[in-house]
Amino acid sequence: MTTTIDAVDASATSLLRFATAGSVDDGKSTLVGRLLHDSKSVLADQLAAVEHASRSRGATAPDLALLTDGLRAEREQGITIDVAYRYFATGRRRFILADTPGHVQYTRNMVTGASTAELALVLVDARNGVVEQTRRHAAVAALLRVPHVVLAVNKMDLVDYAEPVFAAIAEEFTAYAASLGVPDVTAIPVSALAGDNVVTPSARMDWYGGPTVLEHLETVPVVADPTLAAARFPVQYVIRPQSAEHPDYRGYAGQIASGVLRVGEPVTVLPSGRTSVIAGIDALGAPVDVAWAPQSVTLRLADDLDVSRGDLIAPAAAAPATTRDVEATVCHLADRPLRVGDRVLLKHTTRTVKAIVKDLPSRLGLDDLSHTAAPGELAANDIGRVVLRTSEPLALDAYADSRHTGSFLLIDPADGTTLTAGMAGTAFGATAGDTGAEWDF
Repeated sequence: MTTTIDAVDASATSLLRFATAGSVDDGKSTLVGRLLHDSKSVLADQLAAVEHASRSRGATAPDLALLTDGLRAEREQGITIDVAYRYFATGRRRFILADTPGHVQYTRNMVTGASTAELALVLVDARNGVVEQTRRHAAVAALLRVPHVVLAVNKMDLVDYAEPVFAAIAEEFTAYAASLGVPDVTAIPVSALAGDNVVTPSARMDWYGGPTVLEHLETVPVVADPTLAAARFPVQYVIRPQSAEHPDYRGYAGQIASGVLRVGEPVTVLPSGRTSVIAGIDALGAPVDVAWAPQSVTLRLADDLDVSRGDLIAPAAAAPATTRDVEATVCHLADRPLRVGDRVLLKHTTRTVKAIVKDLPSRLGLDDLSHTAAPGELAANDIGRVVLRTSEPLALDAYADSRHTGSFLLIDPADGTTLTAGMAGTAFGATAGDTGAEWDF
């Protein structure tokens, strides 16, 4: 059986991963609850549990925020603490929603939830406008190279649905996001409590002619052309059955991180640098001529090379350079500080190597995008620059070029705790550099 790139089924690419963020009491959990409720993505028993919990708190109507705030501490305090993942679907698209906390002390949770998102939904209270945490969330979205940002100006019912209020907030936020290099911002006026412009268009804001939140989520273009990115194939497992039926079979299994691979294409195996040609590609037990991200396949090479888990197979003409010196922007996740001289494990795709923290050049203040030189350490939720030296070469792309092969984790070698999430290369998009600000701190 042969397959061409033109045979991609559109239904296989109709998944949108998006993350929500908002300042305290902006109504983020209520918006998410309204989105799930009005799109009929809530089961009857879930709604009954929310109604019961709402009555026990003295509410006369169901508190839709309880659909996502599932932890007891979240419900007692009325805030979001952990990342809550929700899966739902409409007739047009499937969704994975990461409801992330808005508090500054939970910045690491937002980084976790938004790291794989294709869209960030940032809430603003119409009464307060763009505040410090709004700018912080925009900065995190820019750091993580989230391609689409939606500004939901919430609680429009409390400002009498006034168009000038919405327009001023949208203009301020869009200008700030553009200075960070955020490529796409869509502003939508909503009232999560009343349901205006969440799923159903609002009759009280006839001055707004754009999409509702759900309409935008269903139609925003997120399907990237896999042929535009350089192919990257981290090897997960070597298949060598040595059976009577397959005495000479040697295949390298894994998931294509980016790009397209074709039979007959010259490739390089990294970090060794040895070259070969793709002799065959097996997908779902059948041979194919071409495969693309994010398919899981098995590659067969024309030569018997020493290839193992953690190696990276890439086109010979577009292979990444290998290095032992890594400079990156990181968000520190653990309660234990990260300090110069710390010995860690660095996990990049399927490869894990030893590393040492050589330098911490700066720490970023997300409130005003200032930076502190040589902070000495990074505490939990801090974002900063690090310089690492690894024990073995890594085939590391810049995060701006690939969110898959440009990211890594730092791990405590003593107990396996995840310490830090890293993004190789500079911090913000190229547009930020045009403003004269030192975003590449």
